[in-house]
Amino acid sequence: MHNTTKIVAALLAACAATAAFAQAKAPEPDYTVSFNAGLVTDYRYRGISQSGKKPALQGGVDYVAKSGFYAGAWGSTITWIKDSSAPRIPVKGPVEIDIYGGYKGEISKDLGYDVGVLQYWYVGNDLSKVSTANANTTEIYGAITAGAFTAKLSNSVTNLFGTPNSKNSTYLDLSYTFDLGSGLTVVPHVGSQKVKGAVTYTDYSLTVAKDMDGLVLSAALIGTDKKNFFTLPGSGTKDLGGNSLVLGVKKNF
Repeated sequence: MHNTTKIVAALLAACAATAAFAQAKAPEPDYTVSFNAGLVTDYRYRGISQSGKKPALQGGVDYVAKSGFYAGAWGSTITWIKDSSAPRIPVKGPVEIDIYGGYKGEISKDLGYDVGVLQYWYVGNDLSKVSTANANTTEIYGAITAGAFTAKLSNSVTNLFGTPNSKNSTYLDLSYTFDLGSGLTVVPHVGSQKVKGAVTYTDYSLTVAKDMDGLVLSAALIGTDKKNFFTLPGSGTKDLGGNSLVLGVKKNF
């Protein structure tokens, strides 16, 4: 082979190797840590307002390992514990902190699972003044995800949110995520909460969200099948489980 031809061939090979190297994916980190902070016009949980239909500040941190293990903490301002009694019996507990951990894996392509434990901790709460059960609650959960569909079952291993004799209450959660592209999603949801010895109700929601480089704007129509059932002495005549439009903004870091 002529020397010039050899040189050209060597240059082409070098360019090809450089291009292949440039296109190679960076190795996946062993773990990631992310943060989020946001504001909602009403903190709804399982269809019921936790903030007296008033705005709430929220934020959290998440650790996710390449192995599938994850752990995190999330918090929100609340009013429901304070509102659980009349002014003559002051009750406090202004913040909810959720501490959780679990494992996510795959059964097969497009079929995943998620199992874990979640502790709801109401900082400094003294709900015991008006209830025989503490507000703090522990649940275990398991979920199956098939494509965009997720089914999740939670079971309380303690009394549920201050309801006496409610251990082993369950919540079944079904949702489907429509990814419309460009960071836009639409998520319909329905859930069934069975509070042992107390009440069974259904909640539902339809959430539209737009992710703009970590800034997420959302609007959700949320309600339950119980009209004027969820009320508290300190929140007046507010129907805490009634239909409502909830707006939110969150920043992911």
